[in-house]
Amino acid sequence: MIGYICKYTPVEIIEAFGEEPVRLESGYKSHERAEALIHSNMCSFAKGVLENIIENNIEEVILTACCDSIKRLYDVLKDKVKFIHLLDLPRKKDPLAIDLFYNEIIEFIEAYQAFKNKNFAEENLLKILESKSFNKEKQSAESIAILGARLKDDVIEKITNSCTAKVINFTCTGEERVFNIEAKDNLLKSYAESLLNFTPCMRMAEDRSKLINKELKGIIYNTIKFCDFYSYEYAELKSKADLPLLKIETDYNDSNSGQILTRIDAFLESTGIKKMEKQKTRKGYFVGVDSGSTSTNVVIIDENKNIISYSIIPTGPKALESAFKAFEIALKNAGLQEKDITSIVATGYGRVSIPFADRIVTEITCHGKGAFFIDNTVRTVIDIGGQDSKVIRLDDSGNVIDFVMNDKCSAGTGRFLEVMARTLGISIEEMAKVHKEVKENITITSMCTVFAESEVISLIAQNKDQRDIIHALNKAVASKAISLVDRIGRKGKYMMTGGVAKNQGVVYAIESRLGEKLIIPFEPQIIGALGAALISLEGK
Repeated sequence: MIGYICKYTPVEIIEAFGEEPVRLESGYKSHERAEALIHSNMCSFAKGVLENIIENNIEEVILTACCDSIKRLYDVLKDKVKFIHLLDLPRKKDPLAIDLFYNEIIEFIEAYQAFKNKNFAEENLLKILESKSFNKEKQSAESIAILGARLKDDVIEKITNSCTAKVINFTCTGEERVFNIEAKDNLLKSYAESLLNFTPCMRMAEDRSKLINKELKGIIYNTIKFCDFYSYEYAELKSKADLPLLKIETDYNDSNSGQILTRIDAFLESTGIKKMEKQKTRKGYFVGVDSGSTSTNVVIIDENKNIISYSIIPTGPKALESAFKAFEIALKNAGLQEKDITSIVATGYGRVSIPFADRIVTEITCHGKGAFFIDNTVRTVIDIGGQDSKVIRLDDSGNVIDFVMNDKCSAGTGRFLEVMARTLGISIEEMAKVHKEVKENITITSMCTVFAESEVISLIAQNKDQRDIIHALNKAVASKAISLVDRIGRKGKYMMTGGVAKNQGVVYAIESRLGEKLIIPFEPQIIGALGAALISLEGK
């Protein structure tokens, strides 16, 4: 068995030797063993691959010199595995590049022959290539493209199973290894040319804009944390591609996280290619369940879109139990029984764990739906919940056309304020008061909850006025919210939803930065559940 990472790897050469090539994946929750050998700030993909090699005791590895992190990985592995080879990958596919890559392949063959004490047979390679011959399939008119860094197979499968459009994977592992080699007088050179003719990865000096066409329904672009190369291409795409574009950022141990999957689902919903069970509008009562990280909210509406009842309870450690309890409370408040309910839509991070729901929809779509129902002049929704915050842009019909979410961090959320209230020794209600007149205009320099808490402790030690510290914390939350607004562009009117909308200090701080009043619903915590109930009623 020989491990590899890059699609330009001569996998078929390895097979011709009678060996098993295995694509090395990243995605380990811990890089403890890898970080004992490589710097902790190294690319998470390289660390994950190293962890894979150590975990599975892989003794033969072939790498391509596609970036400095992989070159560093090669340096580390030289003394750790029995066989390692680094291919120098050309950046073009002109005749000179083909010659260079052909020579690289020859060097690999010679090195592997010497290691295995086994001769390479071209006839074996030819049989393998003929078994992988093909006719190129035309791109479907209804397609969505995945670009950027590779995504884990289970995430690709999730996207494929969730949308009605064909998924075209342009990442470095997305292309099927098929060939159409005609020249047999120099089989290895033809093979090298075929490899370089694969869909160009971002490292190749090719015009990747040709991958994008008007028939695409949208682009999902994956970036690796702390890797600027992908960010450059994403920025260029954002400025040039007139298509719906979603950016996600992974470090390979979180690619299946709730927040990333929520972003993907919301993007598919907003582009109209999310698989939905179409139902006709029915009569009766309709329920929306919003299972959030901090609170679980339920709304019941009738067939005329009147809110019959709602409930809000802490989610606690058991999301499913909280969902059942919130549902029971809402039923009791409405004077209804479960048999009276026509359908239920679940949303929020816990939506997939609610067995009594008929359908699940992302909180992005549900918050947009609920906010527009409350006030159809709203074009931007600022939702700050317990552990995440998001900004949603709506069109004139209330459809979600863009959104951004905070990173997997509690900065600028309700949890941030709870931690600070506890540090100050006051209630969250006291934190919610407006403090317009301050003695000293303090600024909290860090948005990280842990570091900001240390700052607050230091300010307390300096005997700073408590109201000034609260004002500084409210400004910090407002600053985080405004940065999200500015990422999609400012457009009023604005509505604020989520539990933090009850904090008048934060509301005032955001209004001061926006220069415009926020619309605050009568109960900002139920907007997601309300949107879910409306979707349940409409059956689409």
